[in-house]
Amino acid sequence: MSSNDTILTMENITKTFGPVKALTDVNLSVDRGEIHAICGENGAGKSTLMNVLSGVYPYGSYSGKITFDGKECKYHTINDSEADGIVIIHQELALSPFLSIAENIFIGNEQAKGGVIDWDKTRAEAKKLLDRVGLPEDPDTKVMDIGVGKQQLVEIAKALSKDVKLLILDEPTAALNDEDSAHLLDLVRQLRDEQGVTSIIITHKLNEVAAIADNVTIIRDGSTVGVMYVTPETPLDQEELIRKMVGRPLHNLYPNHPSNTPGEEYLRVEDWTVHHPLDAERVIVDLT
Repeated sequence: MSSNDTILTMENITKTFGPVKALTDVNLSVDRGEIHAICGENGAGKSTLMNVLSGVYPYGSYSGKITFDGKECKYHTINDSEADGIVIIHQELALSPFLSIAENIFIGNEQAKGGVIDWDKTRAEAKKLLDRVGLPEDPDTKVMDIGVGKQQLVEIAKALSKDVKLLILDEPTAALNDEDSAHLLDLVRQLRDEQGVTSIIITHKLNEVAAIADNVTIIRDGSTVGVMYVTPETPLDQEELIRKMVGRPLHNLYPNHPSNTPGEEYLRVEDWTVHHPLDAERVIVDLT
């Protein structure tokens, strides 16, 4: 992709919290229509950088320059960045469990006419968005009654309702099983290929980075340490990625552990029933 088709640049971003420098002259460049991965160890500054971009940390609380879709950005709130089409989905999902899927999708963006919510339109538009993300659920279903994987899809549907141009996913598969993770990654590809949505994905799962990323930026100790470009001819070198992330070669990715012979029984659980903390009638564990 040509350099004049860059949708986002972040230049020399520096962010401090009191005496602690969380980011130091970080640079990021993302091309329009790509899936760009940001990798680094815990505490490297990945989420901090995305919070700077999305306005969680407002303009003036950091130094550096952000340019999105051809114009310099000085966001003071998340609403400012969302107005430009930048939507971030955090690892801790921002959904209300007691509201329906449709209500969650349009919360803060209600489908109203004359100050009165049009529920027929809300449900119809929610159904269209659920179809786009491949979630065959009734829009009236409460969020507490669907699993975490489906809740991630509701978050993406919510993002699509805001005419998203840049979708940021912070550890989107951390709490998902393999099947839900694969479905989510397929959806991100589909958004890129069919709808031209640019995505930034933060993840520790290197197999997912290798499977989905067009390009990768590596952050270590609050600084950009490298960019790895991925093409069909040059797939991602995971060993090189790990070396850049940790700052040294890692010869033993899965260390050998000494064999351990189990001893006497330490704990036994029998006839255990657990009810949902928000819905006493819903059983989430039943070992009876």
